[in-house]
Amino acid sequence: MPLPKIKLHVASDDASASVQRDLDRPTASEIYQQVAKNAKRELSRTNLALAVSGIVGGLTMGLTGLSVALVRAQLGAGSVAQFIATCFYPMGFMAVILGRGQLFTENTLYPVALMLTERRHFWSTMRLWSVVFSANVIGALLFAMLAVRTGALRSEYADALAQLGVEAARYPASHIFWSGVVGGWIIAMVAWLVSGSHSITGSVMLIWTLTFVVGLGHFAHCIAASGEILAAVLHGQLNASRYFLWLGPAVLGNITGGVLLVTLLEYGQVNLE
Repeated sequence: MPLPKIKLHVASDDASASVQRDLDRPTASEIYQQVAKNAKRELSRTNLALAVSGIVGGLTMGLTGLSVALVRAQLGAGSVAQFIATCFYPMGFMAVILGRGQLFTENTLYPVALMLTERRHFWSTMRLWSVVFSANVIGALLFAMLAVRTGALRSEYADALAQLGVEAARYPASHIFWSGVVGGWIIAMVAWLVSGSHSITGSVMLIWTLTFVVGLGHFAHCIAASGEILAAVLHGQLNASRYFLWLGPAVLGNITGGVLLVTLLEYGQVNLE
C-alpha cells in the first residue's frame, strides 16, 4: 500500500525576510514614517471629530490627578505615601494614548514632523492645535466640575484633588515654563517611542515609565494639571486668573520641549542617517 504524500510548505526567502523585519527594532526612519502616517490621518479629521476626541482626551486626563488625589487622601502626606501616589500618575496618559484620544502635547510631534517634510501642512497643523487644545481644556473643565461640584467625590478626595492644583500653580512663570519644557520633551518622546513599539504591553511600559518621571519630577503638563488647577478654582482655593497665569507658560514650555527637543532632533537624526 503506497504511503500518503505529505506536502511540505517552505516559506520563501521574501516571506522569511518580511517576518524578520517585523521582529527587528524599527529604525529611526521607519518610526518617522509611522509618525508622518499618524499625522496625515489626524490632519484629515474634521473639526468636530477632533473636538469630540479632544474633549474626551481632556476629560480622561483627569484620571491622572484623580488617581494621585485618592491615594494621597488614603495614605497621608508622608514621603513614602507621596511616592506611592505618584505611581498612579500615569493612569490618565495610558487611558488617553492607548484609547487614541486627542492630547495636545502628543501633537507637538505628529503634525510638526510631517510639516517639516511637507510644508503645505502648516495651516492644517495650526487648525489641529487650536481645536485640540481648546477641546482638551474644555474636557479638563468638565472633569473638574464633575469632581468638585457634583458630590461625586467624598470631601476629603475633592480636597486632595484641589490641593494638587494649588501646589501646581504656586510656582513663578519662569519655573513653570522650564518645567513645561521638560514635561513636553518627555511626553513627545512617549509619542515617538510608542509609534515604534510592536506591542500593547511594550507601549504600556513605555507610557507608564516615562509619565511616572513627569509626575515624580512635578514637571508641568498643560492638560494633566489643568484638571487639578481648575478643580482648585471651582473649590474656591484659587482665583481663576491664577489658572491662566499658569497655563500660558506651561503651554509654551510644552511646545518648546516637544517641538525643539524631540521633533526637530528626531528629524535631524533621520535626515543624517
